[in-house]
Parts: sequence; structure tokens; C-alpha cells
Amino acid sequence: MKRDRIPVSAPQSGLQSPFAALEVAGLPAPAPVAALPGKTAGGRVVLRREKAHRGGKTVVVVSDFAPAINSSFIEDLARRARQRLGCGGTARDRRIELQGDRAPEVRAFFESEGFIVAGP
Repeated sequence: MKRDRIPVSAPQSGLQSPFAALEVAGLPAPAPVAALPGKTAGGRVVLRREKAHRGGKTVVVVSDFAPAINSSFIEDLARRARQRLGCGGTARDRRIELQGDRAPEVRAFFESEGFIVAGP
């Protein structure tokens, strides 16, 4: 008795996506980030101190930026923070890492930029 083979090269109907019938045309445009005169109100950010995997050195990590803020703005903000605070650091994965245990100065910088700061 010979069995029929299932054709593998023919287009098969897979699982249907639950989002296939949704349309973007009727949705409202995303709201722009509110701006203060001369400042950008970026919403809320979180500060935290980290020492793990850094050879005992402390860094202050600024994270939880609003989704409306793009990564190029975060990189520019990191550059301005490094210049104003006189320290090293980097921006990666939508986080800013600033070298040194300088949480009060970092808090003051981000509040002057229009952010609401949570954390130490």
C-alpha cells in the first residue's frame, strides 16, 4: 500500500496572523514630545548606580527613556552630559552610562534638561 506524500514545495496556508486585518490608515499620529522654551521635556528617566562587571568602578546608568525619544537624541544627550560633568561614559541600548559615583550631579543635569528623574 502506497501513501500519498504531502507536497512541500506548494504554497500552504499557515497560521493566520491576528493582526492581518488591522489598518494603520485610521490611527492618529504619534504625539510629539512636549517642549519647554529652549528645553525638551523628555518624560521620566531612572538613575541607578552599578559596579557589576566593571572592575569595582562605579557608573551611573540613566535608563527608561520614553519610546518617542530616538537613539540619536540619547547619544547627543550623553555627549552633552559628559561635557558638562567632565567625565567619561557611553550611550548603548537606549541607556546612558556615566563614569564615576556622581548621581547628584547627573540628577541635576537631567532635571535641567527637562526630565523627571527617579532613583538616587
